[in-house]
Amino acid sequence: MFIYAGRCLILASICSFYVIEPSSWKSSSCFQQTHSATAFLVKQSPLSQHRRQVVAVDTGFKEGSQTCGGVLKGTAFEEMETFVFLFSFSALGILYAMNSIPAFQEPYVILEIGVAVLVVVFLFYFLITRGNPPKDVLFFVFAVFSFTCVIDLGEPYLGTPYAIMMCYWDGIVHFIMYLVMISRITDRKGYRSLGLIWAGSLCANMSVFIAGIVAGKYGSEIRPAFWINFLFLLMPVWGAITLFTRPKDRPLIGGYNAQQAQSMKLIWRPTDLILVVLLIAAMAFTAIRGLVALDSPLEACSIYVKHYEPYLKDPVGYPRVMMLHLFFYGLPLLGAFVYGLLKPGCTWMSDWTLFLAGAMIQCQWAHIGGSLHPRTTAQFRIPNGVFWSVLVANLLYAGTPILVALRVCNNPYFFLKIAPFPGQTGLPNSEEKDTKIKDK
Repeated sequence: MFIYAGRCLILASICSFYVIEPSSWKSSSCFQQTHSATAFLVKQSPLSQHRRQVVAVDTGFKEGSQTCGGVLKGTAFEEMETFVFLFSFSALGILYAMNSIPAFQEPYVILEIGVAVLVVVFLFYFLITRGNPPKDVLFFVFAVFSFTCVIDLGEPYLGTPYAIMMCYWDGIVHFIMYLVMISRITDRKGYRSLGLIWAGSLCANMSVFIAGIVAGKYGSEIRPAFWINFLFLLMPVWGAITLFTRPKDRPLIGGYNAQQAQSMKLIWRPTDLILVVLLIAAMAFTAIRGLVALDSPLEACSIYVKHYEPYLKDPVGYPRVMMLHLFFYGLPLLGAFVYGLLKPGCTWMSDWTLFLAGAMIQCQWAHIGGSLHPRTTAQFRIPNGVFWSVLVANLLYAGTPILVALRVCNNPYFFLKIAPFPGQTGLPNSEEKDTKIKDK
């Protein structure tokens, strides 16, 4: 597993080079900001000057602290995300020691090492930022998790195909997300949308992983280090609640453009019509696989699991648990998205589509990768005769929530609330832009 972690970190290094561009590359001067929040003023039409929505993004470090580029002045590094990236490489040393020294492979020793790593890494970041403490406490979660996401604690169930693909996702995708969100925090910028994708992804990751261990064939081989995994489940749940309750960084009330968009029937919105069809198909796909996981005696379920996806019956337990998660949690959300595309003014769509998109893409990555992995027994792999049809169906299933999230974020007028002005029964017949966001 040391090789897997090394590969993950190398790939993440390459990707993060293009994803994160230090501000020192963008400008030769340091940021001279002392405010702890950036205010955005949302203006409506001239008749609505009385109604302005100010959205504050509470990110960054505390007000009044002396910073340069968003990081403590006087430290040996210029960019916090760069420092976190480099510091994460030290995790490879811990992995090497754990795989090379037999004494470090004892169950309780692995637990002690895991707890020690969490405590030491947290204290390290707490101490180096105590002169300039971040106002957003999630900074410490991202900093610690960026270190631990490349560590394998030597549990036997991590060697299963599903868990291997899960570790790849955690060590590459989540690692890049942590660096980006840390960069946004230190630059005092919002990261709410990316944070919701991360929360959905990690919640799905850990909930399936923990339940799959208990319900699968490794339920009788639970090691002491297993209990650390609950921390990695509780943190994204807490992070999701925190992000959901924060003010949105986009307007919730629309004007003329929103009125125009919401007056159009579904038949005149071809993109939404296609998305509704895809969502209904995804709901049917979720239902059939969920019934298979519940051992339904329906003939359709027997045909599907026998001729299309026998991986759902893998005794390791992860595929079954994932299908149940999607059946009980994903299916209602997919139905809610259909409602949101039919009923105007569903402001909650912008958040929940991002959350489910993160969860779905992570689940499908691990599921597709696990079913194709060479460690999967031949009888549980996708049959050759239907390989491409099953693969395309799974990819389309994973992409549907992403397409819906992109639709909502890129053109949100249909999902905004429309409030009449005082003394009026409707909005003025003006083609002025709905909203203009300017720096305060």
